[in-house]
Amino acid sequence: MIDAHFHIWRQADLPWLTGPMQPRIFGPYEPIRRDYEIEEYLADAAGSGITGAVYVQANWAPARALDEVRFVAESAKRAEFPVGIVAHADLLAEDIRPALDALAKEPSMLGVRMQLHWHENPLYRFASGPELARDPVLQRNVARLGDYGWSFDLQVFAGQMAGAAELAAACPKVTFVLQHAGMLEDLSEAGIAEWRSGMKLLARQPNVVSKLSGLGTFLRRNDPAHIAFILAETVAMFGASRCLFGSNFPIEKLWTSHADLISAHRAAAASLPEAEQAQIFAGTARQTYKLR
Repeated sequence: MIDAHFHIWRQADLPWLTGPMQPRIFGPYEPIRRDYEIEEYLADAAGSGITGAVYVQANWAPARALDEVRFVAESAKRAEFPVGIVAHADLLAEDIRPALDALAKEPSMLGVRMQLHWHENPLYRFASGPELARDPVLQRNVARLGDYGWSFDLQVFAGQMAGAAELAAACPKVTFVLQHAGMLEDLSEAGIAEWRSGMKLLARQPNVVSKLSGLGTFLRRNDPAHIAFILAETVAMFGASRCLFGSNFPIEKLWTSHADLISAHRAAAASLPEAEQAQIFAGTARQTYKLR
């Protein structure tokens, strides 16, 4: 298995973990307001069959994006565990290339994430506005990721998916990795319909894949039925070859164990052919992130 979405950190490096407790998209987080280094992640994942993982940026201070990459690379080397890195970059900068050139010095670099999610509910709001995916400066900078062979980890809510699809269409040389299967937060009939409609728009873009991760974010629990629903819907729209698993640890550790999380995802995929399960749990991640 490849875990295509995990974090490690030292608390002192993350402003959001050192300041006062604030409302977060994933709820109360006191249990993870501490160091969470690679040794603990590997202990959490022991027995799950994880043979490699993709680290996704964890919101260090923006000016320290390169320090974050170095910390992760050194941690992976110390643990002798293969880790690819998705780093932060300010894609609204006038010219992103100097920042990307600096990140490119680390061989483990695979891609970039700048979180674009915005919601009418201020508790779910992160980006400065809902339409950043349509910003011409951001589109130009995201397109430059293709020159480095890197992907873009795309994080949006359902109401932003039309703009996100336009962004993907504008950057055909870049693979877009949709975070948390589109972050379905409204489980009403209307909410699911809006999410499904937006997901179909993204699925029509051949350079978009969907990451089956963070599915407990809005429920604050490991819910096998919810995971089965999201997985079935997402695979139906994208196909197994464009779906990949991620644990989102240690965020999901707030409400579940790594073993129970894996078990729920495995059960959700059990009815699929073995070849499709292999894609979801390893093959798509290898192809998408160009893992060595």
